[in-house]
Amino acid sequence: MKVGRHGRAKILSQEEIELLFSEGFTLKPLRDRAIFAICLYTACRINECVSLLVEDVFSGEREVRDEIILRKEHTKGKLATRTIPVIEELRIRLLEYGPPTDCEFLFPGRSPHTHFHPDSASWVLRQACKRVGIEGVSTHSFRRTALTQMSNAGIPLRIIQEVSGHRKLDELYSYLEVMPEQVRGAVASLSMLAPGSNQRNEPCPRENLLKIASPYQL
Repeated sequence: MKVGRHGRAKILSQEEIELLFSEGFTLKPLRDRAIFAICLYTACRINECVSLLVEDVFSGEREVRDEIILRKEHTKGKLATRTIPVIEELRIRLLEYGPPTDCEFLFPGRSPHTHFHPDSASWVLRQACKRVGIEGVSTHSFRRTALTQMSNAGIPLRIIQEVSGHRKLDELYSYLEVMPEQVRGAVASLSMLAPGSNQRNEPCPRENLLKIASPYQL
């Protein structure tokens, strides 16, 4: 867990996400919910989020696009442009926020020609976490949470890599969290190998094996 800006960013539970979005973001709630909804539902980095242009997210008719464009020049390493489909939960947050009319950036900074700074977004998140009593969270928590959730849902790593933008699968592995209950479930599955287990136990259904599989399963 991240403590004093050291360590790994916490994986957020569904309850913690709900708490942050319902009670944590109070400074500029529509903006802040939109920022971290983008981080959560596209698994992007905070600097990729705050660098978004209005036209990357909204059409000329002020409608949310079907895909968000993460431009190559705004990504880490400037490797490639990514397009991420917009799910309904994110569309709602973006429509509530609405596009600014006097700035090319989706999240304007102090002047019309700058965007909201990643450090400012980090400060907003720290204040929100203090307000609702959640520790160990950083802006990277939303990216780690999203990628781990996709892995636990059985999405192949090669597809997750397309979302995350990692150049190598080894880089993606470091983002994924293995839960203690997954390890316990994996070890418990070995009971099927015990002598006489066919007489004592029913075969483990495939869907149960999927639930306890390691997030690193291809």
